[in-house]
Parts: sequence; C-alpha cells; structure tokens
Amino acid sequence: MQDRRTALLAFTAIAAAATLPADLASAQRPGAKPPRLRRGDTVGLIKPASFVAEDFDLQLAMEAVSAMGLVPKAAPHLLARYGYLAGRDEQRAADVNAMYADDSVRAVLAVRGGWGSARILPHLNFDVIRANPKLLIGYSDITALHLAFAARAGFPTIHGPNAGSPWGKLSWDWFKSLVFDGETPTYRNPIATEDRLVQRDWRTQTIRPGKAVGRLLGGNLTVLTALMGTPYLPSFDGAILFLEDVDEAEYRIDRMLTQLALAGVLRRVAGVVFGQCTNCRGTGPSYGGFTVSQVLRQHLQPLGVPAFAGALFGHVDDQFSLPVGARAEIDATMGRIRILEPVVG
Repeated sequence: MQDRRTALLAFTAIAAAATLPADLASAQRPGAKPPRLRRGDTVGLIKPASFVAEDFDLQLAMEAVSAMGLVPKAAPHLLARYGYLAGRDEQRAADVNAMYADDSVRAVLAVRGGWGSARILPHLNFDVIRANPKLLIGYSDITALHLAFAARAGFPTIHGPNAGSPWGKLSWDWFKSLVFDGETPTYRNPIATEDRLVQRDWRTQTIRPGKAVGRLLGGNLTVLTALMGTPYLPSFDGAILFLEDVDEAEYRIDRMLTQLALAGVLRRVAGVVFGQCTNCRGTGPSYGGFTVSQVLRQHLQPLGVPAFAGALFGHVDDQFSLPVGARAEIDATMGRIRILEPVVG
C-alpha cells in the first residue's frame, strides 16, 4: 500500500505553498481569461472536498488526464485524509493556493466532489488566484469554488466532469471544444439511440418558452443554497441560472428553490436551466406528492423568464462543460445553451 501511494506521489513535484487569508475585497480583473489547454500542458489535481477511498481510483483519474495529452501534477496533500475530508481545511486550501501560484500549472482539475469545498473558502488567497487566471474544472461540491471564483476572481471556470468522472466520448468532445479548441459551442442534448417511436431518454422540457442572454452562474443546488448569506456568492442580476442535484427528495428541491425565491435570487435572473436531478425521489409514500417536474414549474413559471429542464449536466456519466461566469444564450423552447464568448485566451 505504501509503495502504491509513493508511486502516485511520483507524478508530482511537491511544492508546498503557505495558506494565506482570503482578501475580503471583491475586486476583479475584467476581461482576464485563463489560457487554453494544449497537449503537454501540466494540470494540477486537487481534492478540495472528500477523500478518495481507493488509491486505484486516483490512479484512474491520473490516467484519464494523461489520456487527454496532459501531464497530471498531484497537489502536495492529495493523499491526505481527515475524517471524511481529503485533509484538514488548511491543507486542502493550501493545495488550491499552491496550484494557482505555480507557473508550471496551466489549469486545476478536481479529482472528485463530495463535501468540504465551502470549508476552505476563508483560507483561499484570492489575490494570488485573481492574479493567475487558470481554469478550475469540476462539478457537484466544486460549485462552492466556482461561485466564490465568480464573486472574487473575475475569470471563468468550468462546471464539467471531475478527473475521476467516466469521461465518455460526449463529455470529452464537449470539454475539448471549449477548453482546447477555444470554441463557443452550442449545447443540446443528443438524440438517443433507443428503439422507440418517440424519444424518451435525454429529453428536455420547456417550462417557459423564449430566449435569454446572461452570465452563466450556478451548479449544484444544495451547495449554492448553503452559500446564501456568505460573501462568496456572486450577484445573480441578469444571470442565466443553471442548477442540478442528486439524491434529494422532491420536498427538499422545493425547500431549496423556496429559499432562493425568498432570498430574492430567482426574481433577479434572466433565465433558468435545470439539468439532471439524479435519484431525486423520496422514499416514503408518494401518492398525492409533487414530482420534481411539478416543483420546478411551481417555482419557475411565475418568474416570467425563459426556463427549461433536462439539460445534460449534473450527476450523469456524460455532461456538458459549462463555463461559469461566461455569457451565454439559452433557448428554452429548443432546449439549447449557446456560449457567446471564448472562455480561454
């Protein structure tokens, strides 16, 4: 076991960086863009939330990065563990700070989500992060970092697969188009290959038709609502809000959307896209209860803005790579998301 852990760490040049307190100022660098990725670039691997139980899973994540033509560089504390977390808060934050201070690292990729990213926000050095624009890539609990970066760093990040995700062809093609090729893709769920007269898989549902333009902001609904009332949430004025979740009963989705409504977030957005809500079904008696689809309509239809559900992002094997903080247009009638600007320089 120790030999395997030592071999994994051999992927990295271990360079520790001191954890500095986050700057409370919210100054941004308008127009700053991270560099696009090219074959041979070094990508930093971090675990800002939960630990990975199996060393082999970490090996698979590193092999996936290598298969992209990139060079994985493990953060100094990548193998640390503290309870259900991947090391103490200060260690996980130090890894993020180190990757943004390291000139050899071109982008930063989370190995997995889980829980814990919000705990490190007070320990992040946003002066260093803001001065070194690099793509942060990941989803689920990584939403806490995406939103904090949108509020405090001023450059786009990528809500997309983690390093430990399956990385099927669809996920890879969407990611490559955005991050390697510097394109402005249009995302629309693929046509399913099921043998049916009417497609059932990967369908989108229009909640309110129309088009809207705004800055893409959002991610995991549970994580987003947990940041309410903190200084790490960006302004949602005129934004395209995108949301997803997993393992939440219908009433919990209702409760969290109610919180966003009561906090004034929903009435400020220009449009809404709800992605996948995987395993979002209560375990108790369901007769007479609301479905997730009904809950979404109750909250989103009265907003009077374009909204649709079922887009292919969230806790699914294949998912879009959505640039958090970038301008996009949604077509709720057609179930499309069109990126309006390159997110890499």
